[in-house]
Formats: sequence, C-alpha cells, structure tokens
Amino acid sequence: MGKGMGKGAERGHEKGAEKGAEMRHGKGSGKGSEMGHGKGSGKSSERGSEKDHGLSEVASGTLTAEQKTVLTEMAAEEKVAYDLYIAFAEKYDEAVFSRVAQAEARHQDAVRTLLDRYDITDPTVGLDAGEFSTEAAQEMYDSLLAQGSASLDAALAAARTVEKTDIADLTAATEGVTAPDVLKVYERLLAGSEHHLVAFGG
Repeated sequence: MGKGMGKGAERGHEKGAEKGAEMRHGKGSGKGSEMGHGKGSGKSSERGSEKDHGLSEVASGTLTAEQKTVLTEMAAEEKVAYDLYIAFAEKYDEAVFSRVAQAEARHQDAVRTLLDRYDITDPTVGLDAGEFSTEAAQEMYDSLLAQGSASLDAALAAARTVEKTDIADLTAATEGVTAPDVLKVYERLLAGSEHHLVAFGG
C-alpha cells in the first residue's frame, strides 16, 4: 500500500470484500468494547452520514484505476494503525494508544465513505482485529505488533513507524488527485498522522 506496504501481486489477495451498504456493517477492525466500533470499525449509527465526515458539501470527482487502488491501500493502512493501537492499549497503561485509536477509527470511517462514494470494494470488510487482506498489510501488522510487545518504549517506536509510513504514503497518494472529496480526506489524514507522530514522541 503506497510506498509503505507494497503494490502489485500483494493487492490480489483480497478475501471477497463486499460493496455498498454491506461494507458499512462488516467486521473491519477493532473491538466493540474498546472503541464502540465493533468488528466493523463502526456501527452505521456511530459512523454516521457523510456529513459527519465533512464530506456532504464536498464534490466528488474522477479517480483513475491507480488512484482507486491507492484508496483501498489507505483503508488497509488505517486498519493496521487502529488494530495495532488497540492491541497496545490493552497491553500497556498508556492513554495515548486508546486516544489515537479513536482518531484512527474516524479516519477509517472517512476512507470508507469515499470507498462507498466511488463504488470501490472495501478490503477490510469481514476481517477481525489483526487480520488483513494483503500479505503486505499482514506482515506490517505482525512485525510491528511483535516489536511493540517487548516494552512500552518499543510499542511507542512501532507506533511512530506506523505514522511515518502513513505520512509518506498519504503525501504520495495526493499526487495527481483532483477529486475534491478525496483530497479533503487525505489532507485530514495527513494532518492527523503528523499530530499522532508527535503524540507518540516523534
């Protein structure tokens, strides 16, 4: 996904994710008892409408096939971040993980709104926490989870790696994009990742 998680064949391992309204109720990521987002990273009532993400008044545009692929990679990358931070929040007595996880859940919802708008298959539907549809995303999660399980400092370092990857990938993702709604979400996610990096000590 983007520069951080690979392209090509790795994207060919999706597990039959559903489209449209069904993806609003998939098992996505996270744990309901933690963030109120169930396995689908949000119930429809909690996810809200497009207006909740500031997109109801923002026009759609046209995306190339490559830009659509990148958007699915962004969805997977947000799931990696959310699932990882929830795992660390459960292991360590450090509020920053649960706080940033809540922001990542909102980021996931915003990206899913775009996937729905552009009729793009959501690669996170039907997946439990820590489960991903591409080898690249799975390997990134597994590696950073193992790293962060060693100590709190290691977990914070792993979180910084996630945010640095997000920043690089989001910066690259905006290149050539003209769709106003997609640009708005990418800019919001980029600003969020920059803040999260600081929160994790970066």
